[in-house]
Amino acid sequence: MSAVLPVQTDEIISFNPATGAEVGRVPQTSADDVKAAVERGRAVFQIWKKTSFKERSAYIMRAREVLLTEMDAIARLISDESGKPVAEAFSMEIAPVLDLMQYFARNTEKLLKPAKIGIGLYALLGRTSKIIYHPLGVVGIIPAWNYPFSIPLGEAVMALMAGNTVVIKPSELTPIIGLKIGEIFEKAGFPVDCVQVVSGGGATGAALVEAAPDKIMFTGSVATGKKIAAAAAKNLTSVVLELGGKDPMIVFADANLELAAGAAVWGAFCNAGQSCSSVERLYVHESVADELTRKIVEKTRALQQDGGDKETTSVGAMSSEKQIKIVEDHIEDFRAAGANIEIGGRRNPALEGLFYEPTVITNANNDMRAMQEETFGPTLPIATFATEEDAIRLANDSEFGLTASVWTRDLAKGKRVAERIEAGTVCVNEVLYTHGIGQTPWGGFKNSGRGRTHGREGLLELVQPQHIHINKVSLVPDVWWMPYTPTAVETFRGFAKYFASGSVFQTAKLLPQLWKRLKELKKK
Repeated sequence: MSAVLPVQTDEIISFNPATGAEVGRVPQTSADDVKAAVERGRAVFQIWKKTSFKERSAYIMRAREVLLTEMDAIARLISDESGKPVAEAFSMEIAPVLDLMQYFARNTEKLLKPAKIGIGLYALLGRTSKIIYHPLGVVGIIPAWNYPFSIPLGEAVMALMAGNTVVIKPSELTPIIGLKIGEIFEKAGFPVDCVQVVSGGGATGAALVEAAPDKIMFTGSVATGKKIAAAAAKNLTSVVLELGGKDPMIVFADANLELAAGAAVWGAFCNAGQSCSSVERLYVHESVADELTRKIVEKTRALQQDGGDKETTSVGAMSSEKQIKIVEDHIEDFRAAGANIEIGGRRNPALEGLFYEPTVITNANNDMRAMQEETFGPTLPIATFATEEDAIRLANDSEFGLTASVWTRDLAKGKRVAERIEAGTVCVNEVLYTHGIGQTPWGGFKNSGRGRTHGREGLLELVQPQHIHINKVSLVPDVWWMPYTPTAVETFRGFAKYFASGSVFQTAKLLPQLWKRLKELKKK
């Protein structure tokens, strides 16, 4: 297909992490061909940027229809290649991106409409200012493997609606899904090279950054994000980095513990815990810790872990042997540090493949290494707190700040605590799912990243603002023009004292001096 580059060098073989079966093979794109893809994207950008929002919307809605028509097969592909249950392929990948597509198809023109700027007293001089938005050019998208469909497809849709063209480098763990995204745009009739997919590993991603697209959207680890930022800086390429988290969940004594327990189980174990917004630290008030823990363990015990193709599967396989070893290392660290494993804590002995049991840990504290490093697996460590200040301090004790949640029946307290937590998104009596709301911004504080995706804030990452300033009354020279004279200096002194006050009344005191300066300029 035209959206995917032809075979260049060796191949990447994709395997189902639940069964080990081969899912498919894709070409590994060379650095030269990655550069050529960016150049082709830049050429077609000259055409695409001239399309109207209405035209772009029609293309996106056709792509949405393609997805709707093929969503059962796509859900199965997502499950096969990533290991997640089919249920989560629908609920956490397909449904959210379908909503995002219709929202930005219908609203981008309004979100990016020219905006008049209030310029204060300069308006009395017949001046006006406004901001208009121009697309950037070629947007390079380098997504992670944990949400291999919704993240790159959603970012591509926003980039396209803003008037950019796109080059996607899928994760080497989920390359077939990347090709499927290219197929969707091709079947929707997008211009050739408007959306391109370049397959490969880390070297291909590095080549995409080196090819100097006009923006890089990266989702992944802090270490890789720093490398991308450094490489992009050589060409002054701007970047948006979504780099993960160690997200806290605070449960106060007055919370609905039954709901909080269900939220904790889903927030920690969905996608086998492989979400940057997973609950990786739970802080519960000491007075209700035993009760909440009991409920969480009961709900965890009821979960079925199996292959993602089964509709009754709640927890699927993990993505790779590398990732499962990180989980094993963190569990051993918890044990060695004195924490208790209440349930789980091992690979599932009843299943072949990369299955790690959902694990609940108690007696955890922030001094433990595994409470500071991102686990990215099905673990739920529980610690206690005594006061509201303790809860806030513990939640903020992290290099990360992506999302957090606060659980309480007292909404005033919930809002108060939420505003003091250092995270890009804080939910009150909700957890995890806000990445699925395309209308809201997504991004973090601290080492959780830079910039935003989704929402108007994310859309503004994909355009460059231009300020247009107009003098509607161009009859006389500006009083601040040359040549400078003692009269000019006195006028400028008046500007500093009166005009810069922002007060019409004060500025009126300047009028005699302005008239004097204008007469001087006319004579010269």
